[in-house]
Amino acid sequence: MGTRGEVFSSKANTAKRTYFFNVKENRTGDLFLNIVESKKSEEDRFERRTVIVFKEDMASFLEAFQAAVSYIKGH
Repeated sequence: MGTRGEVFSSKANTAKRTYFFNVKENRTGDLFLNIVESKKSEEDRFERRTVIVFKEDMASFLEAFQAAVSYIKGH
């Protein structure tokens, strides 16, 4: 197991935000995806928002995510 249960991590930097995609393992060995958005606020602090997707929900999450991406690309 990695630091704080992290077993894999990647990030995407954009002009205003950084997105982190962290695969983590809980105490019972189950994997989950932790998505974090980080952006600098006006006060030079960082605002962070987190979404957690559990392994058993991944197929439904990916299906809905892909539908949203397809819609955006079509407009």
